[in-house]
Amino acid sequence: MKKTPTGTAVGVDDPYDHAGVCDYATDDGKCRYAFDHGQHDPEFAAERRADDFACPVADGDWEWADCPHYRCRQRDRECARCGLAERRQAHDDERPLLEEHHLAYDDSEDVGHEITVFLCRWCHAKVHDSWARIDDDASPDPEAVAAAEGRRSEEQSELAFDTAAERYDDPDG
Repeated sequence: MKKTPTGTAVGVDDPYDHAGVCDYATDDGKCRYAFDHGQHDPEFAAERRADDFACPVADGDWEWADCPHYRCRQRDRECARCGLAERRQAHDDERPLLEEHHLAYDDSEDVGHEITVFLCRWCHAKVHDSWARIDDDASPDPEAVAAAEGRRSEEQSELAFDTAAERYDDPDG
């Protein structure tokens, strides 16, 4: 299993098995990194510019691991392991239910690609304690369900309708 620089597990053997389309790839197969950030890698940008900014992976020439600027950050706001959905409270500093978890780190084997998924706090701890994997068939912990339901209840109470008579005491009554 892959490890972090400090030696804790990341929960996968190959991060690319859990990665998707590059964040810089456009719907029409262009490389937005070369267009927007070409100053960081002028040689790469010049090659992409000469090829009308075509993404070499979309063209079928490369795999994602071959691209020096590949980045895939999960956008789904649910735990990649147990499926717990995020419930954020507006104007609240409570700890989020989901945390971003890195599957790849810059080391001699990796080229520094950013590959992340969201894990709930409970699954994140299990993965880093080296006994859980991202692709385990897992259900949310009871504590996770309770925390999510507590937030859902708060959302529901915010949506409750009270008439003006119920909200304000009648000074004449």
